[in-house]
Parts: sequence; C-alpha cells; structure tokens
Amino acid sequence: DSLTGDFPIEEIDQDTVKTFVNLTVASKRLTSLSLQDPVNVILRKIGLMTDKKLTNGAILLFGKNPQKYFINLSVRIGRFKTETTIIDDKWATGNLFQQFEESENILKQLISVRYEIKDFQRKDIWDYPISALREVVLNALIHRDYFNIANFVLIKVYDDHIWFHNPGGLTEGITIGELKEQHGSFLRNPLIAKVFYLAGLIEQYGSGTVRMVEWMKKAGLPEPEYKEGKGGFSVYFYKDVYTEENLRKMDLNDRQIKAVKFVKDKGKITNKDYREITGLSDEGARIEINQLVRKEILLSKGKGRNVHYVLK
Repeated sequence: DSLTGDFPIEEIDQDTVKTFVNLTVASKRLTSLSLQDPVNVILRKIGLMTDKKLTNGAILLFGKNPQKYFINLSVRIGRFKTETTIIDDKWATGNLFQQFEESENILKQLISVRYEIKDFQRKDIWDYPISALREVVLNALIHRDYFNIANFVLIKVYDDHIWFHNPGGLTEGITIGELKEQHGSFLRNPLIAKVFYLAGLIEQYGSGTVRMVEWMKKAGLPEPEYKEGKGGFSVYFYKDVYTEENLRKMDLNDRQIKAVKFVKDKGKITNKDYREITGLSDEGARIEINQLVRKEILLSKGKGRNVHYVLK
C-alpha cells in the first residue's frame, strides 16, 4: 500500500477525506488535521503521498473509482439457503471506507434482528453482534492481499452461519492458534491499518480477532472459527442453534432444555450436575443424557469418573 503510481490528485474523493478528518477529530488520535487543509496536505501528513505522488493506499482508501486501477477491489456478499441455492447477491464497491459502510448495511439486510423492551427502552438483538461484524469486515479490508487481483473479499450468509473469506493467507509470524489470544500485529498493509486506526475504527493492532471472540461469547454465541486455506484466510461466525425455540423443535423435554442451557452457561455437564438441576435419579439422568448424545446435541468427553458432556 506504500507503493506510488501515476495517479492524478483528481482521483481522490474529497467527501471521503472529509469523513476521515471528522473521524480523526472525534477519535482524538490525530489532532493536526483540519478540514481547511488541502487534500494533498492531508494525504502527505498521513503518509499517503510522497514526492507529489499518490500511493496505492491513497487510491484504495480515498479513490473516487479505485476499481479502475484495482479490478477486483470489492466485497461480494451473498445470502445462501444451501451451497447451490442463492437467495441474494450484492456487491460493496468504491473505496475502502465506502466498502466498509456498504458491507455493514448489506449484512444488516441479510441477517435477522429482534427487539427487547426493558425500562421503556428498545434494544436491537441481531443474529450476530454488529461490533463483531464490523471488526471482521475491517480485518478483511486491512489484511487482504491487494496484489492478488484475481479475487475479491467474499462473504456468504447462511441460515446458521456466515463465512468470511479474504484473499491472501496469514502474514508471516502469526499462526491460527495465536489469533484467540493477545498477539503481535504483522501487517500486510500498514498504511491502510494506520488510517483506519486514526479514524477510530480499529483499536490497537493485533487485538481484533481477540475482541471478536469476546463479543461472540458475550452474545451467547460460539467462538468464531479461524481457518487458512481455499486461497486465503477464512472466519466463520455461527448462530446460536440451541435457543429454546429450536430445542423444542427437537422434541426435548423441559429438563433437557434446562440441561442444555446449563452447558451453554458452564461449558460442560456431568451426570451429577444433571441430577442436581432436574431431580432425576442416576438412571433417569443417564437415559436423558444419552438421548441428547444420540440427537447430536451433546458430545461425551473423558472416561470413567471423568466423563462429562459438552455441546457438539
């Protein structure tokens, strides 16, 4: 993103630059910018213009039509019923700021929201926390391989999960296993990351994947899954399939539903736990737990006295 090209300054979208300046003022991360500054001065201050030449990062972040130079600079978002049944197909284009905003809007159209009223205040409860969705899209835009012009960022929304795929694998120095714990940041596009940081859209480098885990768990959802392969890096968000409504559709009785909620809260359950929360005998608990295992809701772990059950 630091390479320069023969881009005229007229290629820069002034409205996006103004939006960025307003965001930096609000975030208080860069106080030297002003809306009165000429565009070239602003770009020079943030390292996106050198020797009177615009960098690739300047066009990616603030270009009027960056697709003229980067053909597949876009985010494709589809709503899928199955792998082969496509319900909706949308594109987020423009510069990276525009793609980020449009991607969020499209995702909100393709997932569900319900409302809760508490103390006369309405609270929106989305299928997935919006903060996590924003973070995963930002991560894709910041870390994608822009030299890989054959592919675009791909997002597939299914009934029970979302798949986010980003061209380019993990940068050297970081492993999949480290993504759910605090780790250093190994940036493929440091200037793009810097601009989004100054705008207050991301926090400290290297914390995004950790915060996604925290947001999903706080919402009562499974942790995100990170994978490398299929020509890039993938993130999977999974819905909570163990809602009371879904559990009743599986023909579970009230005791079994209570037990599943226990596992969601505690992470595991034993035969003793099951007896204590349901009042059943040892044999009764064993029968109902085995039913949950056969329905592939619970998975048995350990042996002998160490046997316990987790959600599959």
